[in-house]
Amino acid sequence: MDNDVIRIKDQYYILSTSSLTDDRTRALKHDDTFAVFDRRGDIGPVGHGVQGVFHNETRYLSHWVLRLGRQRPLLLSSAVKDDNGSLAVDLTNPDISNDGRVTMPRGTLHIARTKFLWKNAHYEQVRVVNYSLHPVEACLAVQFGADFADIFEVRGMHRKRRGKRLKDEISEEEIILRYRGLDGILRYTRVCCSPKPRKIADGEIQMEVSLQPRADQTYILIVSCEDNKNSSPPMGFHLAIDESKEALKDAQQRGPQLDTGNEQYNDWLDRSVADLHMMVTHTSHGAYPYAGIPWFSTPFGRDGLITAMEMLWLNPALARGVLSFLAATQATEVIPERDAEPGKILHETRKGEMAAIKEVPFGCYYGSVDATPLFIMLAGAYYRRTGDLGFIKQIWPNIQSALRWIDQYGDADRDGFVEYKGRSKGGLVQQGWKDSADSVFHIDGTLADGPIALCEVQAYVYKAKLYAAELASALGHSQLSRKMKDQARELRRRFEEAFWCENRSSYALALDGEKKPCRVRASNAGHCLFTGIASRERGRLVAETLLNRDFFSGWGIRTLSSAEVRYNAMSYHNGSVWPHDNALIARGFARYGLRKGVLKVLEGLLDASLFFDLHRLPELFCGFERRPGQGPTLYPVACAPQSWAAGAVFLLIEACLGISIRSSPPMVLFRKTALPQSLPLIRIRNLWVGDASVDLAIQRTKESVDITVLRKEGEVDIVSIK
Repeated sequence: MDNDVIRIKDQYYILSTSSLTDDRTRALKHDDTFAVFDRRGDIGPVGHGVQGVFHNETRYLSHWVLRLGRQRPLLLSSAVKDDNGSLAVDLTNPDISNDGRVTMPRGTLHIARTKFLWKNAHYEQVRVVNYSLHPVEACLAVQFGADFADIFEVRGMHRKRRGKRLKDEISEEEIILRYRGLDGILRYTRVCCSPKPRKIADGEIQMEVSLQPRADQTYILIVSCEDNKNSSPPMGFHLAIDESKEALKDAQQRGPQLDTGNEQYNDWLDRSVADLHMMVTHTSHGAYPYAGIPWFSTPFGRDGLITAMEMLWLNPALARGVLSFLAATQATEVIPERDAEPGKILHETRKGEMAAIKEVPFGCYYGSVDATPLFIMLAGAYYRRTGDLGFIKQIWPNIQSALRWIDQYGDADRDGFVEYKGRSKGGLVQQGWKDSADSVFHIDGTLADGPIALCEVQAYVYKAKLYAAELASALGHSQLSRKMKDQARELRRRFEEAFWCENRSSYALALDGEKKPCRVRASNAGHCLFTGIASRERGRLVAETLLNRDFFSGWGIRTLSSAEVRYNAMSYHNGSVWPHDNALIARGFARYGLRKGVLKVLEGLLDASLFFDLHRLPELFCGFERRPGQGPTLYPVACAPQSWAAGAVFLLIEACLGISIRSSPPMVLFRKTALPQSLPLIRIRNLWVGDASVDLAIQRTKESVDITVLRKEGEVDIVSIK
């Protein structure tokens, strides 16, 4: 195992042999296919093997290096387009010599690579232009290979056995690399080149370049990821790029658009929109935001639910897709090896070989204690936003099953709190959002023994029961509605008694198996403001605690106070900064009227975004204190893009605006709107409220914030409460 591996006991979720900070990488994704390249557009050894083209969590292309003769071209520039639709790379030749004499000076050739993904295939166009005054002849070659590694192998797991690599099939214009997995599936990588190359064999495509001055030549390379269940050949390059552009344009035009009076905010917003478009995958149950590239490009229950909450005020259709998918995959029986119990909502699902043969338990895994109440929360919030009672009727049996899970399996000892203790061998030890094995501990650093009752989980359950009461009432179940309200009220009372730590001005991180509070100041307590379970007075004390210097790094709120014994700014969950965590907390600040706290978090994360490649907030970054003249410190294996990190900016803007949207009667309500000095104006276009749509301008003035209706179609009221 490499020395730079960050390993926590929970090997499956955190472990990775790759440090994405070794070199800046470029990521693309379409549905169940994603790719990670270096800046040249190659797939090589940088990052200990994280690069590649992956489909259904198998690496179909593990090596792809462009060479000019025997040398790699020199990098001029490299960028993923603003809409994430393609990667453009500009290269040139180095000095090429023969017998000690330079025969092709540096800068003679311009080599432009355009790469994109579409329908389980990687497309690349290589265009070469001769800028010399003389004819040029050269050999352009691509060296390639496929290891068919499962994503868990790429992350560092050693396998005792693997499937069989079969003999390649070669023709004049294509080669097929084949692998039969232990799951019986034949996977194959089809590599095509047009026009016909000089040679294609032995892991190399050789292409002739013969150019007069100012002439150009283009090759098209297509790598298709196929198996014996899905063997449709790839479409042509130009048809594929036209389809991909049209689909992207359609997706961009359907939803609302945001822009501001600050170009730095616009860069962050635009990249976040593009990342979410890229991460959303179309499933048989609707659109679902896959969690993150490279390790989590698959449906995760918690991640999908929180991303949908972040986007709900702008795009409620995403919430419907998430709810539909999770309702369809809800557990119906007790399966200990999957941590499954009737009514429980999915943690993650995997499609790779290792999951299929149960080398890892994550094929369909339920080790999340919070996804189930979050499912009910999202359903309730979706109904408030849309008034879509017909859909709520469809998933009402799933909501009822989730409620039963909360009361029965979630609260096995019937103490009124939802706890977890995993039963799956090889599954997650900790099953809240901080799921690394060392994330729950006592004030002296001793790890807490289970079953564990996390503070934020009780907060989610509280809000879930209030939403369940609202939904039950809408469906005519008045007795159940009253019961849910009573249970929520009692949970809030008992929560305040059991979790509040007066001398810490915060709620305990958790209760351990003996009901002893873990008196640790962690960001989890901020989620109690998000749901409203905290009393008004204590909520404000928690906010003050979270905004103190030991929590607020200058870039954002840390997951753990720097005064705690297990604090480590480089830890995954014990001192780092997570954008989605900050956004949920900021939304909680807004609930308690703490607008200055909201603005502080927003501006901290904006400043951080300026230092990250492509203005893309990663999954997390290190929690070191902000230092003059320096940017935030990268976390070495953070996913980027990550859906709930991309969604954070939209929840932060919702918190600033104090905006809430109701469909019955149609209303957009602004309550105590505040904008920071750096953000004088926000424009919202094409905001749908029921059958109506509006364009709005929110502008900061010297005295207050003004809201102007730029366009209104249909019946909808715009209300502002100062």
